[in-house]
Amino acid sequence: MSFSDTLNQYDWDKTKADIYSKTKQDVLHALNQSSCSLEDFKALISPAAAPYLEQMAQKSMLQTQKRFGKTIQLYVPLYLSNTCSNACVYCGFSHKNKIERVTLSEDQILKEAMAIKKMGFDHLLLVTGEHQREAGFDYLMRAIEILRPHFSQISVEVQPMSTEEYQQLMKVGLHAVYVYQETYHQENYKSYHPAGKKADFKYRLETPDRLGKAGIHKIGLGCLLGLEDWRSDIWYTALHLSYLERTYWQSRYSISFPRLRPSAGGFQPNMEISDRELLQVICAFRLLNQEIELSLSTRETPTFRDNVFKLGITAMSAGSKTEPGGYAVHTKALEQFEVSDQRSPKEVEEMLHKNQYEAVWKDWDKFM
Repeated sequence: MSFSDTLNQYDWDKTKADIYSKTKQDVLHALNQSSCSLEDFKALISPAAAPYLEQMAQKSMLQTQKRFGKTIQLYVPLYLSNTCSNACVYCGFSHKNKIERVTLSEDQILKEAMAIKKMGFDHLLLVTGEHQREAGFDYLMRAIEILRPHFSQISVEVQPMSTEEYQQLMKVGLHAVYVYQETYHQENYKSYHPAGKKADFKYRLETPDRLGKAGIHKIGLGCLLGLEDWRSDIWYTALHLSYLERTYWQSRYSISFPRLRPSAGGFQPNMEISDRELLQVICAFRLLNQEIELSLSTRETPTFRDNVFKLGITAMSAGSKTEPGGYAVHTKALEQFEVSDQRSPKEVEEMLHKNQYEAVWKDWDKFM
């Protein structure tokens, strides 16, 4: 049994129709619940909920502060490699794009890490393209071994692996894995991922199942907003989360909200999601689940992040570079996507303090 079995019970077009048919009464019913169902969630992400965004935001803010206080965890991505065997049409790292390919050496990894430590970070997210030979399991194992003495938490956003491989990475210090399905529209998935291992929809879909079986501390989910109807993709993300929390209750969970950004290849979103609509999604997730961690990256503008973070967000990246060697090595690698918020980590911390929020650089240590 895996989430693919659950997903097969649902029809994309029917789900989409259900969401768009929600009424004012459905939204008010959802807002009056102390605990929202997945059916209520359809109402909260529907067009009918747009006039109630302020009410949603106020309730979301109160629930977030009740559970997490006035704190925001800060993290930073470290891109190790932009080599990739996939051909994702929306990604700057696609092997079809004629860009400089770089995979950091052990010395370069450590140099990047020391530059990041000077910024104040103790939580590191390792990112690579998906390439078994250049940046596969062995490479990641060694990278974590090098970095673990310097950081309290190491997370990865890399190619999907087996349960056994995740367990081995956990032994050397892996804390969390972020894996985005990009879209849950199975029929159209292939058109966005025409080549490479990522073209296997089911294998990628079942990656969180393998993580849960491995006993990973935290699993990060998300869909790429702009590929398909975002309301439908967001609902299927919530369905996936609900399944995982019931099945692998020992793990914690995080949701991210990546909107398509300009990158090499020039792919254009099929459906735009506005700032107000993205805020609606963030608030809807908080009303659905008071325990979930919600993350907002530097894909978003400073203005949007400054106004939205207190309405449901618990984690933010800062000072991000989206190319290998971006912090200290300074290779000729092209960034994966354009960063909108160019502020330094210190500037983001100062913004949080001005709003009476605390920047959390280090979340926790394991009791040994």
